[in-house]
Amino acid sequence: MDGTPQEITTLVGREVYSNNGVFVGEVEDVRLNLDQEAVTGLAVGQLNTELFAETVSPGEGIIVPYRWVRAVGDVILINDVIERLKQPEETEEAVV
Repeated sequence: MDGTPQEITTLVGREVYSNNGVFVGEVEDVRLNLDQEAVTGLAVGQLNTELFAETVSPGEGIIVPYRWVRAVGDVILINDVIERLKQPEETEEAVV
C-alpha cells in the first residue's frame, strides 16, 4: 500500500497469518470504534482447525484485536497468536 487511505471493506476476505507464517483464518468483518473512527478488531472465520479445535466450536469465529496486526498487504500478518493461544494462563499472569 502506498500510504493513501483504503476502504475498510478491502480487509474483508483477506487471509490472516501469524508472524510465524501459520494460517489463522479469513477476515469476515471488522469491528469499529465510531467515536475514534478506527478499526479495533478483525472478525476472523474459516479458522485453522488445528489451532482452534479446543477453544472454538466449528462454524464460529474469533475477534483479533487490531493492535495485534503487524502488516496489511495481500494477506494480514498478526503477532504471535500461536503463543497467546498455547499459554493463556501465562499471558494473564503477565498482565496482572
